[in-house]
Amino acid sequence: MSVTIALDAMGGDYGPQVIVPAAIKVLSEVDGVKLILTGDQDQLHDLIKKHHGVLGCRLSIQHASQKVEMDEAPSQALRIKKDSSMRVAINLIKTGEANACVSAGNTGALMAIARFVLKTLPGIDRPAIISALPTIRGHCYLLDLGANVDSSAENLYQFALMGSVLANAIDNIPDPSIGLLNIGSEIIKGNERVKQADRILSHSHLNYAGFVEGDDIYEGKVDIVVCDGFVGNVALKSSEGVARLVQHYLQESFQQSIFTRLIGLLVLPVLKNFRQQMDPRRYNGANLVGLNGVVIKSHGRADITAFAHAIHIAIIETRKNVPKHISAYLEPWLVEGQVV
Repeated sequence: MSVTIALDAMGGDYGPQVIVPAAIKVLSEVDGVKLILTGDQDQLHDLIKKHHGVLGCRLSIQHASQKVEMDEAPSQALRIKKDSSMRVAINLIKTGEANACVSAGNTGALMAIARFVLKTLPGIDRPAIISALPTIRGHCYLLDLGANVDSSAENLYQFALMGSVLANAIDNIPDPSIGLLNIGSEIIKGNERVKQADRILSHSHLNYAGFVEGDDIYEGKVDIVVCDGFVGNVALKSSEGVARLVQHYLQESFQQSIFTRLIGLLVLPVLKNFRQQMDPRRYNGANLVGLNGVVIKSHGRADITAFAHAIHIAIIETRKNVPKHISAYLEPWLVEGQVV
């Protein structure tokens, strides 16, 4: 299946300096993919030549005269930046010229613009940000990662629905297990919103496994972990910080003496494997699930490898047609436009 992905080439901390070579990298790795770079055409054209890329049917540029800044208010980006690289990329999905969009730009602006342009799927009140995280048993999906910092119990139920369909479509898991993130596994623990979501999920048709705690995420006890966006974002950023801390102390320990350096050389293959398994770039690319289209959010500080991985996520989710799967799954449970 041939797919076309629009890339917000001006977004993120590094902008086109990372996104252009990442695009060229992906085109060299995957057949049947076309990429459209949105942004300043002169700057993008020069960078493509610098990285020995070729403009043509597989790589093209859609000029955009504006850029959404990383600290810009989402309302301002939506109202004023109508020709931003981010808006142009999302518009390409709306017009059918692209199947998906990838951006490393301002998360709030990306969600606001995508929701305004593409709209949400029937029955979904709020889109959520979902991403895979490494676990002892492979990986799990965590949502919401920051799109909604104040979610209701009904929102959490909808997140569980969408996460279940995504895991089924992407990983071919017949009946994904779902856990609700809480401060304890006992039913008496948690705030009233989490308790209410637990009651809704317990009486739903989903494969609900009950409450899970923070350390259960990486045990791989469930396929999907559901939480409020405020909690999910803190959990994600904390995990990234711990991963960097572990790597720092490992490197520091092996540099203490000649003896430890020799040991480091002996275990170098093990360390390389550990670094690869813990490398956050392998999991870069979060889906703004619940929209009427595929929109992937890359980490703002993504390097070439990380951004290329986000593009690969967009390709997979487009070929799997995740929004259509979610819509089809929700349809039987819709009553007067609401999921029941």
